[in-house]
Amino acid sequence: MRVFVAGASGAIGGPLIAELLRQGHSVLGMTTSGARARILESQGGEALIADAFDATTVENALRRSKPEVVIDELTSLPKELSDMPKYAAGDRRLRIEGGGNLLRAAIASGAKRYLLQSSGFFLKAGEGTLADEHSPLDVNASASIAASARTYAELEARLFSSTAIEGVALRYGFFYGPKTWYYPGGAAANMVTRQQNPVVGKGQGVSSFVHIEDAAAGTVAAIAAEPGVYNLVDDNPSPQAVWLPSFAKSLGAPEPPHMSEAEVKEIAGEDAVYYATKLSGASNAKAKRDLGWRPRPLEWLEV
Repeated sequence: MRVFVAGASGAIGGPLIAELLRQGHSVLGMTTSGARARILESQGGEALIADAFDATTVENALRRSKPEVVIDELTSLPKELSDMPKYAAGDRRLRIEGGGNLLRAAIASGAKRYLLQSSGFFLKAGEGTLADEHSPLDVNASASIAASARTYAELEARLFSSTAIEGVALRYGFFYGPKTWYYPGGAAANMVTRQQNPVVGKGQGVSSFVHIEDAAAGTVAAIAAEPGVYNLVDDNPSPQAVWLPSFAKSLGAPEPPHMSEAEVKEIAGEDAVYYATKLSGASNAKAKRDLGWRPRPLEWLEV
């Protein structure tokens, strides 16, 4: 198939394009980076240097290339987690406004299917249960997390309200692997090494991760699957009190400190407490059944 990928410079862009090409798809990747465009072309794909906010350029490009599938991986995220507040508004604008331009261009160009990056970690599930594809995004979480959840909910609602194109929402877990925050030298890994990420309270918040290459493989599998929502998360949803010490060990870092919820709220705010104590892990049963997808075990739990 002919596939158009927006966000080819992001963490998942490289592995996704490599997997598409490996499976014989024809790929046109949109990026704002000349260096990334050259890499894409060296892989055997085509590259378009364009800004998602330029609706005319995006629509003209899709009309010319006539893709069957458009994949929206648009994000604007910082290298350092501490910079997230400064990036939040720009990231939302890119996903909502830039993604809106992309969706309208996909429909105008006659594309059959639109795949959207969504969240598998800001979901609301019952206590002691995993979120499935029917679970809502937690729009009533702590302030910044609720804002992100509302953005994802808005993106999903917009996509599934259209009858002009088949929609697929990919609810990814936290990415780990090369060029992600959870990789040696990445932002989250550095925080753990510096003992800046404590186990909070009982550390009962459950996180679902996914290796970046498995996320790419699941995305490609969803091209030919039934439209709808898929949780692309690994088999090991784990409480913070389990995964964080194991992650630290895998990095050769000291055991994470333990702090109370009140202490962390005072120092780092309600979002930090939410991540550690209130996240709901997600089930990947549908993706494994319908996509034939087999993610690897969470690597640091094997340490």
